[in-house]
Amino acid sequence: MPSLRKETLEEYLSSLYGMKVEVLSLRKLRGLEPGGEVKGFGYGSPVLVEIACGGKRERLVLHTMSPNAFGHERPSDRASCLLLDYATFNELPRHVRALDVGAFADDGRLISLGKADEFFLLTEYARGSLYVRDLERIAAKGELAEGDEERAQALADYLAHIHARKKEAPELYRRRLRDLVGHGEGIMGLTDSYPPDFELAGREFLEDVEKRCVAWRWRIKDKTHRLSQVHGDFHPWNVLFGQGVEFTLLDRSRGEWGEPADDVTAMTINYIFFSLQKYGSLTGPFEQLFRLFWGRYLELTNDEEMLSVVQPFYAWRGLVVASPIWYPSLTPSVRRKLLCFVDKVLNVDTFDLERVNDYLG
Repeated sequence: MPSLRKETLEEYLSSLYGMKVEVLSLRKLRGLEPGGEVKGFGYGSPVLVEIACGGKRERLVLHTMSPNAFGHERPSDRASCLLLDYATFNELPRHVRALDVGAFADDGRLISLGKADEFFLLTEYARGSLYVRDLERIAAKGELAEGDEERAQALADYLAHIHARKKEAPELYRRRLRDLVGHGEGIMGLTDSYPPDFELAGREFLEDVEKRCVAWRWRIKDKTHRLSQVHGDFHPWNVLFGQGVEFTLLDRSRGEWGEPADDVTAMTINYIFFSLQKYGSLTGPFEQLFRLFWGRYLELTNDEEMLSVVQPFYAWRGLVVASPIWYPSLTPSVRRKLLCFVDKVLNVDTFDLERVNDYLG
């Protein structure tokens, strides 16, 4: 967190007010005497700012937010809260008025965001072919081509490499599991998205899945030693292959740190998904890729413990690929087998790579 300096604050306020603003004093509202500079005041200490502007004196309060384990672990979480404060304070009668919302630049300058409506992200353009095109080709031809095994191995190698980077931050691991179950993009968001009259996954089934996923969260939430660097949405629509095994990734999601099982299940559920559509079971070329991927990953990481934590992650990804919203054209047979997989995988203590077709019913 940069220091809050009078000169940078004056520059920002002068721009906001459209006239020269002089900062007369800065003082923490919680236990610090006035001074010309407030160093390292942190995210959670409101600062009383006295200014002179247009011949008048005013008092303002600069609010920031402290990182904590209550959904504010990441800077983006805290930004979300402050943006919401700005959008709502002035809509409530008798509430103190919000004048602006902004951010600290890395050089200590204050940047206004008050006139922002929606935000955008600008990225580079990457050339290549989505990995899902490989899977579609394999399904159409019913066989692997030269390079298919090498690509699956390269993806497993990559995950083993990034997952080797660990972090000691128990609150982030538990946050990731909380998001897995309760976030709008997670399990509860998926179950809420199923139509209420959906015959293959009615309310009773989805409620039961949620309850068992909550139980799984409690079962694995103390495995905080597993917190690793992750991609967070490592599926075939987010991998662009160039020549050979060279690839570029798209759309990293849900934070920098998480459970490695998230990435492994996001990719391998798709070998099951495409095989079901082609053959009605996990077999043929897709079974080869599934076994190759898992075998290579476990060989490099020795992470046998993952087989005891993948269950809620496979349930989540199973709910995604079985979804009538995301994949409306699936046959009832394929959808039924995916939902059976979700149901059965939550009942096993250790995921057995040899029993996938049993889980598919």
